[in-house]
Amino acid sequence: MAKAIPSRSENYSEWYNELIKKADLAENSAVRGCMVIKPYGFSIWEKMQRALDDMFKETGHQNAYFPLFIPKSYLSKEASHVEGFAKECAVVTHYRLKNAEDGSGVIVDPDAKLEEELIVRPTSETVIWSTYKNWIQSYRDLPLLINQWANVVRWEMRTRIFLRTSEFLWQEGHTAHATADEAESETRQMLEIYARFAEEWMAMPVLKGHKTPNERFAGADDTLCIEAMMQDGKALQAGTSHFLGQNFAKAFDVQFLTKQNQLEYVWGTSWGVSTRLMGALIMAHSDDDGLVLPPKLAPIQVVIVPIYRNDEQLDLLAAKLKPLVQELKKAGISVKYDDSDANKPGWKFAEYELRGVPVRLAMGGRDLENGTIELARRDLKTKETVPFDGLVERIQVLLDDIQQTIYNKAKAFREANTFRVDTMAEFEDQLEKGGFLLAHWDGTSETEEAIKEATKATIRCIPFDQEPEEGVCVYSGKPSKGRVVFARAY
Repeated sequence: MAKAIPSRSENYSEWYNELIKKADLAENSAVRGCMVIKPYGFSIWEKMQRALDDMFKETGHQNAYFPLFIPKSYLSKEASHVEGFAKECAVVTHYRLKNAEDGSGVIVDPDAKLEEELIVRPTSETVIWSTYKNWIQSYRDLPLLINQWANVVRWEMRTRIFLRTSEFLWQEGHTAHATADEAESETRQMLEIYARFAEEWMAMPVLKGHKTPNERFAGADDTLCIEAMMQDGKALQAGTSHFLGQNFAKAFDVQFLTKQNQLEYVWGTSWGVSTRLMGALIMAHSDDDGLVLPPKLAPIQVVIVPIYRNDEQLDLLAAKLKPLVQELKKAGISVKYDDSDANKPGWKFAEYELRGVPVRLAMGGRDLENGTIELARRDLKTKETVPFDGLVERIQVLLDDIQQTIYNKAKAFREANTFRVDTMAEFEDQLEKGGFLLAHWDGTSETEEAIKEATKATIRCIPFDQEPEEGVCVYSGKPSKGRVVFARAY
């Protein structure tokens, strides 16, 4: 049988780490703080990439690629940007190694010091905007809508696979516009794309809103975000979209000639999601028996296991089941036919449950005689015997139902764990139980920092759809015009 994993109630952190390991998603690498994404895990990431890339291209964006290395001087050009990333940067100082004279191995050649150090990209605004200066001369060159799929490095002291690693994979969009209105519209459009992907593909409900000035991206005038609730009641920031104003355009002198023949600085945005979404997918849906994957992102949507006593019976089952495999593939459903003799059916059932395969089909000799097949769904852990005829259509409907059921469960959980609190005593008491806290805040950075220091809770977002509501801040007692979302977060 597949090995058991710890329960969420006993140790949520250990459950998460062991599930990643046992489900064969990823593992720690020989380089501290970095990860190896294994084929099963990477196939999920590839499905995420494909879906998002299609959405980007539908809205006119094109993919490009920019250098991994950024001259140190570039980061100095936008003061708040360098301040935000300075402590996380990996720095290249030399370009050559040589053998040690004592034969102990290779050493850094002291004569190969770079004239200017290079930063391994923590994000690409600076190198991209230095390039845009050459690409943009006139209003005819705008809007410039570019996306990049890449890796980045942010040197982390405390790492966790998918959630926080020194190197991770992501996409980063960088756009340039003729007006502030166009750039702000782009910022909102891309956040809506992230929200649609999270809800329709990941089956993960999200809150949309603004970040506070304290939590904004370094160098942005405004940051929009989507926030999701994990099963331990903590928040996870699943995507951000930034209105950069003219900050980077001015830093890198990116100007364009308007229709009125005047020079103006362009307006910019940047936006991104990363392999952190893999962690969100795991923690939003999975259970004590393993992964629960929404069908749209499952590498294997249907697994078929023949149950046989001998080779002759296996041949009879194969003659029935292999045409079904082809029919499912023609219907666009990813399917695996597992007739291996290395493990017994019970072991296979547990293994595919651990890996989160949404639908399992099993057929034995009696099913063959009766024209039936056993159908099990991973999300509800139910199974039933159904007619073999019409199975492809049944599975198509079932996969849609599983996708929706997983989303509904996650949304119901979030709603049941979202609380309105009006005093600091209520705030602290509820925070220990987890969840999203809707609380009044006086709008000052000082109060925000004081609450964070006292409780480790942060303002996750100022929701777009939050109704104005007069009240007093839970911490300072000063007037407030609305509630914001507080939570402890990953």
